[in-house]
Amino acid sequence: MDNLFLGTYTPKLDDKGRLTLPARFRDALAGGVMITKNQHHSLAVYTRERFEELAMRALDASRNNPTARDFQRQLAAGTDEQRPDSQGRITLSAEHRRYASLSKDCVVIGNMQNLEIWDSATWADYQAAQEEDYSEKGFTALDSID
Repeated sequence: MDNLFLGTYTPKLDDKGRLTLPARFRDALAGGVMITKNQHHSLAVYTRERFEELAMRALDASRNNPTARDFQRQLAAGTDEQRPDSQGRITLSAEHRRYASLSKDCVVIGNMQNLEIWDSATWADYQAAQEEDYSEKGFTALDSID
């Protein structure tokens, strides 16, 4: 259960496009992070090791599958490597900020194996849409995993 990313945090994006990662995760992320486009116009932040696992799965799947090859291309093209500075800040590229519609107010959530960065208004809309069925959907989805 080491390096499980949990919780919700509300850092601010500064004028230089820097975002401070939650202090509780800085040790786990000190070796560098991989930032990539994610679902629902958010950004995913992976440790280098976790991203390498994802990349290897994409490479293995892409050999005979055109959809997987497209995903591999988008993953590679949309990923930026960062090393947090001494204050735990990373710089988000202009393309990443545009893709996720990031404003000054951001939300960083733990999603078990990685972090996600959301614009606060987008996150609020997503939560409102999902919250009603959370317990029913979640536990039903877990029951279907064998």
